[in-house]
Amino acid sequence: MTPETKPRSHKTFLAAVILVLVLSSSFIYYGSALAQQNGTTTNSTITSLENTISSLENTNHALQAQLSALVSNSSSTPPNSGLSPQQIYVASDASVVTVQGDQQATVNTIYGPQNTTAAVLGSGFVIDYQNSMYVVTNYHVVAGDSNLTVTFPDGNAYPAKVVGTDPYSDLAVVSVSSAPSSEFVPLQVVPSSNLTVGQQVYAIGNPYGLSGSMTPGIVSQLGRTIQDPVAGNFSVAGAIQFSAPINPGNSGGPLLDATGQVIGITTATVTSSQGIGFAIPSSAILRDLPSLIATGTYSQYSYLGIGAVDMNYQLAQASGTNVTYGVLIESIVAGGPAANAGLRVGTTTTTIEGSQYLVGSDIIVSINGTKIVNQDALSNYLAQSTVPGQTVQLGVIRSGSLTTVSLVLGTRVPA
Repeated sequence: MTPETKPRSHKTFLAAVILVLVLSSSFIYYGSALAQQNGTTTNSTITSLENTISSLENTNHALQAQLSALVSNSSSTPPNSGLSPQQIYVASDASVVTVQGDQQATVNTIYGPQNTTAAVLGSGFVIDYQNSMYVVTNYHVVAGDSNLTVTFPDGNAYPAKVVGTDPYSDLAVVSVSSAPSSEFVPLQVVPSSNLTVGQQVYAIGNPYGLSGSMTPGIVSQLGRTIQDPVAGNFSVAGAIQFSAPINPGNSGGPLLDATGQVIGITTATVTSSQGIGFAIPSSAILRDLPSLIATGTYSQYSYLGIGAVDMNYQLAQASGTNVTYGVLIESIVAGGPAANAGLRVGTTTTTIEGSQYLVGSDIIVSINGTKIVNQDALSNYLAQSTVPGQTVQLGVIRSGSLTTVSLVLGTRVPA
């Protein structure tokens, strides 16, 4: 039974109950009026009316019981609960491809470092953008590749060409122009802004070359910041953490929700993760696509020009402040936005748990009134709520007091 038919069933039963009550009242009224009109009421008439009313009451009780059961069953299976894992796999597997190429690598030998060529294998998935078919994958899968190919689930492989890349979000768009239209089964990409922790998700990819592998999980957390070697010294903001392990070969595959729609693209660059996975949010894909296809790049990343660490209790004690959240500035790029705005870095070095820190620096605790708890929050705010050239108001703890610093955001240089 579809969700749309359940409310109609409820209404049907309710209408039947009301009809029974109306009929019961009509019989009682008719019998009473008949008795008053004739001035006499026979025992047989009374008995007949009582039997009819009793029968209608029994029917009424039965209908109410059925209505209660229907409502109970409906509430235990919420509408739009999605597809089964089997249905998701059948609907999506034909869209997931293998992306393969050769990358230059340096290996250490007994004769010293030697340049060699290494095969790189990853995943990707088909999308339809303005009636043209493309493959979306991770940037690190195709970066510097030669002999790039895309293999579809039916085993047919075709040469491919990189259309656009964004190292800062580890995204790439690939064209497979020589493949016939029958090979392309596009997936729908939807915004990831409505994701919630605990939501069921499914990753499909080619871990260790095992094509078409599907792994279920749940969203463990949102807004993670992950380190990606291809992004230089910058972090990838807004990543989705989920409870399915991602291995080499999974990179570039889709992360699907319970309706089989793409809400992220998996990445295996976090090599230290154990039993968990990370995905670039689909909102980044939707944001990047027009620019990647039209210009080959995406460059609208805001830039502060600082190096920083998360505040904690130990750093607060060493800094002489009660503020245990925020971002402690550890370095400032000369001539960058932070330097131009007059942000300050400390000069006193302290060692905490074996690591050295500069204390006495400015601590960023808010941007435009939004609380900044840590670097994840800072990166996410910059990525989602700002553009280069925008003037923002930083809430800064300086020498133990809160002050406001006006800063004009810069643009990251290409990675």
